[in-house]
Amino acid sequence: MARILIVEDERPIRNLIQRNLELVGHTCVGLSDGADALFIMQSERFDLMIFDIMLPGASGFELIEKADGTPVIFVTAKEGINDRLKGLSLGADDYIVKPFEIQELLLRVRAVLRRTKRDDESLSFDDVTIDFSAKKVFRAGENVVLTPKEYSLLETLILNRNIALSREKLISLVWGFDYEGDTRTVDVHIRQLRAKLGLNDRLKTLYKTGYRFEL
Repeated sequence: MARILIVEDERPIRNLIQRNLELVGHTCVGLSDGADALFIMQSERFDLMIFDIMLPGASGFELIEKADGTPVIFVTAKEGINDRLKGLSLGADDYIVKPFEIQELLLRVRAVLRRTKRDDESLSFDDVTIDFSAKKVFRAGENVVLTPKEYSLLETLILNRNIALSREKLISLVWGFDYEGDTRTVDVHIRQLRAKLGLNDRLKTLYKTGYRFEL
């Protein structure tokens, strides 16, 4: 997993980002001041940096100029097109406007890390190995055939591991906002994943809520 620097002067937002990134396996350093970030960037290596733009000490725009090729995601309340264009023109890999959903941020972090080759291409646990680049799953060394939706659901659960996801959230992430069926299809696919991969101890049902993949 990745080592991530978070520079955000609003403590609740910084803690929210850091807590959820750490839940899915990343290592994080959280700072509130741009000047402190400039100092630590000179001596420590990160795989990804997440910056607010309006910061004490030094702005996010100033920080990205010292990023030295490290991928950067802006998470900011500055939603104007000029700010967005400036951030992207300075080399930001993504630009997220507050307020945001934490699952969206996790998916965008994953996308940037994958695109920049700074994250693991596979994950192993118990007797299961997932090859994210090839979208293949193996159990005890044998290829397990999953339908596209089964694989997408499994990947979504794993990328959001240790985080509770409602059935409605899983529907939107895996099937899309325009899906017209009901949430029982999630339960069906969960049963299939448990049966094919032996995930009864990993894939927990949350009463009246949804599911959580524990790792």
